[in-house]
Amino acid sequence: MSDPAAARFAMIQVTRIFGVACVIAGMLMANGRLFAGAPVWIAYLMLAIGLVGIFVIPVKMARKWRTPK
Repeated sequence: MSDPAAARFAMIQVTRIFGVACVIAGMLMANGRLFAGAPVWIAYLMLAIGLVGIFVIPVKMARKWRTPK
């Protein structure tokens, strides 16, 4: 990608996808369907990290990379 805006958009989307994957993994871990022997607090940590990756980090990235006025 030669366009910096396209690369930045792709990075924001990859961050969101990673966040969704963390939320799904955390929910599966909390239900005991993924890594059944793992402590429950790890599942809740995965959920929290995933939610931050979906809602907070992409907004911060977009603000940082915003075109100056």
